[in-house]
Amino acid sequence: MKGDFYTAALVGTGRIGFSLGFDKKREQPASHTMALLDNPRIKLIGAADCDEEKLAEWGRYVKGAQTFTSSAEMYKALKPDIICVAVNEDSHMSECLSAIAAKPRLVILEKPVALNSAQAREIKAAAQEAGLPVMVNHERRFAADYKAAKAYMKKIGKLQSLRGELYSGLRIYGQDYEKDGAYSLLHDGTHLVDIISWLLDEQLGKPLVTGVYKDEKGDVRNFTAHFSTPSCSDVSICMSGRSRFFAFGLDILGTEGRICLGNGYAKFYQRKESKLYTGFYSLASDRSVRLPKKTGYFSGMIQNAVDFLDGVSPLKSPLEDAIEDLKVLEEIKADLLGQA
Repeated sequence: MKGDFYTAALVGTGRIGFSLGFDKKREQPASHTMALLDNPRIKLIGAADCDEEKLAEWGRYVKGAQTFTSSAEMYKALKPDIICVAVNEDSHMSECLSAIAAKPRLVILEKPVALNSAQAREIKAAAQEAGLPVMVNHERRFAADYKAAKAYMKKIGKLQSLRGELYSGLRIYGQDYEKDGAYSLLHDGTHLVDIISWLLDEQLGKPLVTGVYKDEKGDVRNFTAHFSTPSCSDVSICMSGRSRFFAFGLDILGTEGRICLGNGYAKFYQRKESKLYTGFYSLASDRSVRLPKKTGYFSGMIQNAVDFLDGVSPLKSPLEDAIEDLKVLEEIKADLLGQA
């Protein structure tokens, strides 16, 4: 720690690294750059990107920081406490390994860990050998609405079902896209698997995949994966890649209540004496739950990094959990490939 702050450097000045911080519709901060700048305990000292135009734009915005056209060049000049790796999926392994070799105090890696488990194991082995912690940016773990949902789960009784849904226009999976990870199962599905595992405090295990739909090119556009865990016998993940909208949401049903939450909404329900039927109980909105206007999803992740380095908190989205998420995605993928 240098004075009363930690130094940070960024690899990747694209969307999640920088430009999403200018999206007026998104809750801000919405990028690594903006979240790092927003934290008073962090000093952002440099960034690297092979795209010189994006890098120059970043340099004009972040006054006083240095810019480099490669991470190798940056590590020769700077020794930051925190390195954020925010590059495309196909560069996660190489850039994360380089960041680990630079020996910061913490690496923050964008999700998913890597393109596959083999690459993820290489990252884990390097991190263990260096004795260096790696946090993966599964941002919903830090959001106020999802934290409230996790706390509320003890109020809804025994879990009966949990359904996660993700709808978009991007292909779910296609073998031609393995090399760059440009498919939704990896890019977005990692968030869905991670938040369900986090809410349940359980790994999902082996799935049963049904409802598979493939387009004329053979790319998967629909599926539902079914799981059973010790705490919930009916867990399902439904993904569509042929929707003309984007939606991410969860429906958690217990014996005493229900939680419905996703992008832009969070609703909590409790069993109450019915206003409709004598002698029956119905679910009614629980208005006692108060959520802040901002979820703090990205700023919360960066604050956890600071708290970890201060020694007052564990990492709340560790590398090991993210690797388990990747294993679940690969189990789903294997089932999809088996349904030719």
